[in-house]
Amino acid sequence: MKIYTKTGDGGKTSLVGGTRVSKSSLRVCSYGEVDELISYLGVLRAQLRHTQWDALIQQIQEALMAACAYLAADEKGMKKLPQLDEGLVEQLEHEIDLMQAELPVQKYFIIPGASLLSAQANLARSICRRAERKIIELAESGEVLPEYIPVFVNRLSDYLYVLSRTLSKYEQKEESYWIPTSKEI
Repeated sequence: MKIYTKTGDGGKTSLVGGTRVSKSSLRVCSYGEVDELISYLGVLRAQLRHTQWDALIQQIQEALMAACAYLAADEKGMKKLPQLDEGLVEQLEHEIDLMQAELPVQKYFIIPGASLLSAQANLARSICRRAERKIIELAESGEVLPEYIPVFVNRLSDYLYVLSRTLSKYEQKEESYWIPTSKEI
């Protein structure tokens, strides 16, 4: 299989289902943001190899790949795709609850950087939020997509935030906080 086809040289690409669209379309930008998130989770997962988080992060990457397939499909193409596993949202909520039960109550905004792993989880969360905004923009434009995808991405950003705090604790690093003064609020 050739990597280059030259069919995209003019700034167009094909969706799953055959529709040709601009590479700057909302749909392409949506799955591009999710693709970036998948890649960055790979960086995080590579450093968490053989820990309790490794398998779940790979499962998340696989679910994001499935979401990408839907984001990259026109209506005809979506009919050919397998069902999305909607159980992962509940699993993420369960993991969030377990991690939060072990963390101190948060009273202030956290400044990322307590540890490299924690900072990477926070960066993944930021990328996830950007992807979520693009997916919401796509949905609001009238494009068809499964309702599950924005819910999953929203919950994933919550998971990544709590994971970042958990990784600080795991590495025994103290979190830094932004404590606003009355002038800053």
